[in-house]
Amino acid sequence: MKLKLGMVGGGQGAFIGGVHRIAARIDGQWELIAGALSSDAERAKASASDLGIAPERAYTDYEDMAKAEAARSDGIDAVAIVTPNHMHAGPAVAFLRAGIHVICDKPLAATPEQAEEIAKAQRDSGKLFILTHNYTGYPLVRQAREMVARGDLGELRVVHVEYVQDWLAEETTGKQADWRVDPQRSGAGGCVGDIGTHAFNLASFVTGLKTDKLAADLQAFVPGRQVDDNVHVMLRFAGGARGMLWASQVAVGNENALRLRVHGTQGGIEWAQENPNVMTFTRFGQPKQILTRGGAGSTEAGNRVTRIPPGHPEGYLEGFATIYNEAAAMIRHADRGEALPKGLHAPNITDGLEGMHFISACIASSKADGVWTPLG
Repeated sequence: MKLKLGMVGGGQGAFIGGVHRIAARIDGQWELIAGALSSDAERAKASASDLGIAPERAYTDYEDMAKAEAARSDGIDAVAIVTPNHMHAGPAVAFLRAGIHVICDKPLAATPEQAEEIAKAQRDSGKLFILTHNYTGYPLVRQAREMVARGDLGELRVVHVEYVQDWLAEETTGKQADWRVDPQRSGAGGCVGDIGTHAFNLASFVTGLKTDKLAADLQAFVPGRQVDDNVHVMLRFAGGARGMLWASQVAVGNENALRLRVHGTQGGIEWAQENPNVMTFTRFGQPKQILTRGGAGSTEAGNRVTRIPPGHPEGYLEGFATIYNEAAAMIRHADRGEALPKGLHAPNITDGLEGMHFISACIASSKADGVWTPLG
């Protein structure tokens, strides 16, 4: 039986809500049956009608939705929160307090205070909180993580991650741009929160390294912009490895260029999101190997989240779907009081708090002219 999903945000004209809905459907684990899809009452009702949500479960207020769904015998199993950053905390806390699992878009919140409020609600409720860092769902990213963990690269030395775009290279208007460059809605971090957290999470997920401190230089190149649109960060990891992170939304010539390189004493890997079905692996002193998703040399961790044969491309939507699929499995086990099976992974409240600490440390370091700043 499919799990019942609700959604807050993601109404007419929204981008990420549609992505979440497609991802939730791919593996047949979820059915969208309720929503408070817009802060505008008429748009909320019209959006629900477009999606086939019954009128009595088309809400205009997320607090009303949380109370009503919690009281129903057929209430939702989880809610997906797909609002701008400043509207993550209110719904997340309301649904957690109502005893409903939460799946939330990243970053965790707009402010550290909001993030801590969500974390407290999650601890008090005991319900699952899943953060949709979707790039962790790609098969070759899972394979890279497994390869690092089993020592294929040796002791890690250098990590380089970048996530660069150009769509905000000049003053831009429109629903997707407006909230991202408004510190009241995005939070104090612009690019660093929007895509820098993705890069940071990806590097942390694959390497398993914990960041001790960082030195950051944040810029707002577009005149009059109130949040950063370009970020350079040096990273020092526990154990001695070093890293570099570049995130930009003004790098002309780049569309969605997320790239990770990890180098150890015995080998190195390189993966890029725009060609996600290929990864290179080089052992020191040997020819470079080209690894393909599900192909020769693939690992158990990667194969477990592979849906189609090698050579058929899998990408962005399937990465999101992996998070929803694993969230469904985790919720089923949690609701039955069972331990989670080995290998299941979906980013959680801890990942969300680490992302918020990353944003805060970057902002503090940059304001202090790049001084080395500890995380959290």
